[in-house]
Amino acid sequence: MKTIAVIPARMGSSRFPGKPLSRLLGRTMLEHVYKRVALSKALDATYIATCDEEIRQAAQDFGALVIMTADTHERASDRVAEAAAGIDAELIVMVQGDEPMTHPEMIDVAVEPFRHDPLLGCVNLVRAIDNKADFYDVNTIKVVMNQQGDALYMSRQPIPTAPASLQPDFMHTFAYKQVCIIPFRRKTLLDFAQLPPTPLEQLESVDMLRLLEHGYRVKMVKTKFNTQAVDTQADLERVSRLMEADPLLSTY
Repeated sequence: MKTIAVIPARMGSSRFPGKPLSRLLGRTMLEHVYKRVALSKALDATYIATCDEEIRQAAQDFGALVIMTADTHERASDRVAEAAAGIDAELIVMVQGDEPMTHPEMIDVAVEPFRHDPLLGCVNLVRAIDNKADFYDVNTIKVVMNQQGDALYMSRQPIPTAPASLQPDFMHTFAYKQVCIIPFRRKTLLDFAQLPPTPLEQLESVDMLRLLEHGYRVKMVKTKFNTQAVDTQADLERVSRLMEADPLLSTY
């Protein structure tokens, strides 16, 4: 089952313009993501998808394969779908370009369910939320799941809610955040790009709600790795401190 990763990246982030090329421990953040993703044994190839010439040049300088896409995409999944349309692969793993703490084992775990379920179209990684800052941070996408581990809803707001008497204990049982490593079966990804955007997707600004609102199943898989996405300059500084002692740095 040929499996590739596509990392969408653009300079025009509203919260952190130029974010992919921001410097982190001597490299651009995008280079960290690319190098770490490419270490996964589950992947046959890794690509960067962008609409920006500046990113294309920087990515090629550190040896990445680059696919240029339209500059009209509002959703990362749409950009990945365009990039993947011309590649012969059954599984396409979207890894957000602002996840420099990605570990290759996370990708290995995320694609494993496809080997056992031929009807499965999309997987997301999730991690238990263990602090109030993440729970109330609108940049952290919260997930609620059914008993089978499939997504019921995703929101930037703190869900599920709980009486004050149960906090913070409920976090360890019910509160989960999306970790932006998202494998798609090829057909599901191309379907996503053809589906009309949905009201909740637009309201919450969460890609996966388009699939959920159109009745698709999104399986959630728990990860043991505690990563931190970079949405602001403060996040970048926090991640820099967290990664200083990361043994994976010496492997790329």
